[in-house]
Amino acid sequence: MNHFENKLDDINKGGSITSKKKYGLLVVDDSLFALKQIDQILESSDFVIIDNAVDGDEAVIKYKENSKIIDIITMDITMPGKNGIEALKEILEYNEDAIVIMISSLGKQEIVKESLMLGAKGFILKPLTKKQVIEQLSLVVKKFFT
Repeated sequence: MNHFENKLDDINKGGSITSKKKYGLLVVDDSLFALKQIDQILESSDFVIIDNAVDGDEAVIKYKENSKIIDIITMDITMPGKNGIEALKEILEYNEDAIVIMISSLGKQEIVKESLMLGAKGFILKPLTKKQVIEQLSLVVKKFFT
């Protein structure tokens, strides 16, 4: 069992404030501000960040390494190197059941539509708000985990 599996196992055994299951996330964004913002939003929720990635290449590697404990991936679309769409395709080739929620700025509706057609399970528009992030993650949990 690696560090992240231990962390999630401890949380699910009651090591958190609630006794509900915590859902493990891989958060992918090239903006350190966005990564920190999502971390703060999820601090007292039913979600725990297993790991972060700053580009699509790193996202694919980290997902493959930890796919057993990552329940949901939030994926920024616009990143240097391998973008979110390319990483989405590669992750879904590796695991067609992977649950990916795309994150995008306003004005990128066509790219969001493309990602949903490719297999993304939802999207969140920037600027991020606590309400929006928690609602989208909760919808995905309701749809795919209950």
